[in-house]
Amino acid sequence: MKITIKKPGLLTTIQDLGRMGYFSQAVPVSGAMDVLSAQIANKALGNDEDCALIEFTQSGAAFITESEGLMAFSGDGAYLNTDSQRLPSDRPIFIPAGTNLYLENNKSGSRSYLAVAGGWDVPEVLGSRSTYLTAKIGGFEGRCLAENDKLSNTGELTHLTQSILDSLKGETINYPNWSIARNLFLPGNQKIIRVMPGREFNWFDAASKTAFLTQPYTIGNNSNRMGYHLQGMALNRAIDGELLSTAVTPGTIQVTNDGCLILLMADCQTTGGYPRIAQVAAVDMPLCAQLKPADTINFKEISWKEAERLYLQFKFDMHKLSLAVEQKYGVG
Repeated sequence: MKITIKKPGLLTTIQDLGRMGYFSQAVPVSGAMDVLSAQIANKALGNDEDCALIEFTQSGAAFITESEGLMAFSGDGAYLNTDSQRLPSDRPIFIPAGTNLYLENNKSGSRSYLAVAGGWDVPEVLGSRSTYLTAKIGGFEGRCLAENDKLSNTGELTHLTQSILDSLKGETINYPNWSIARNLFLPGNQKIIRVMPGREFNWFDAASKTAFLTQPYTIGNNSNRMGYHLQGMALNRAIDGELLSTAVTPGTIQVTNDGCLILLMADCQTTGGYPRIAQVAAVDMPLCAQLKPADTINFKEISWKEAERLYLQFKFDMHKLSLAVEQKYGVG
């Protein structure tokens, strides 16, 4: 499948599940902000879960298919439309050549993902196809997608992907009557973010720790793939002193010298000098990825053991999802 970008939208990049193993060289993970939606888009096609896909931030993007192919769309940042209809998400869709597609705003979230059979064909850099804009590496020439950029799939289809394509291929847009229920993989209250106490949690006084876990915080306008600035009650330290630069990772919540919070996201640095009051549970990072400026959240404390249990359950559920798709097409 080949497409041509007509409008790039606000921030559109190629991502996968991230660039692992290079923290010691100060190279961040990057990758999809919402790893749940990204995996679901790939699994709906029978792709490997780490195939490269397009990450859209909100709406405004548009493109045309130069050849026919199989794709899937997932996430809460936008709806995927043709000139005549809104296409369903979280399922495979056969798209004929010459189809105009565009993204319409979805107020529910911030980011959406477009997967294609076999994954988008971009070179690997340090073991990943994800775009890291700061260093201008990975993805499509290390940059955001722009008008008239052309993308193709790899053509390396799994047996399952080929079976799905064969079942849907035709002269018109076609998709099955099943879809993946993405909300079943998310907690009921998507505005409560579960966190574990950070190494410097006890650097803060009792009132600040209580406020952190009971008071709402609002996503600031100066938020991006590196991190979100959170607006809310400023936190006060009970312990004076400076923290030597130490390890941080996506999901780390830092407290600046003036008591403000920064929630680190996919493109965050690998070390930082602000105290770490908490770490977001990995299973709730997809919720954070869908936040947009002016959204309000609350934090809820859980144990590190509970966070691990939730993550292992998530991995098991993703495995069951893959098996379910295989069984639908008699593969596996």
